[in-house]
Amino acid sequence: MIETIDDVPDGVLGFRAVGDVTAEDYEKVLDPALDRALSTHEKVNLVMVLGDRFERYSLGAMWQDTLLSGKPRRVWGRCAVVTGHSVIAEIIHSLAFLFPGDLRFFAVDREEAAIAWAAGGDD
Repeated sequence: MIETIDDVPDGVLGFRAVGDVTAEDYEKVLDPALDRALSTHEKVNLVMVLGDRFERYSLGAMWQDTLLSGKPRRVWGRCAVVTGHSVIAEIIHSLAFLFPGDLRFFAVDREEAAIAWAAGGDD
């Protein structure tokens, strides 16, 4: 599932992956939040935490993730990926050229730094 991280600065969307992430999680949580953010902000800054409670992405969730890159390039700001899963980080890093915004990785113990960076601060 995808949980919303509520205590993030204005202009930042925060999400935490817990257990199995499915296409339905994107459709019910992430996609509507992106649409709401874009109704009030020019760009979306995003923090995605794939921490210790994260287990896996379903194929449907992976497909939904690729559909996000179909949004106009101009709407993407910063995306911070917080993870301790080295394989996940390597996969995302290898596909980073497809992401239209600024993408940066953070260790799990640097979640607050990731949120600050996504909000426009320095690392």
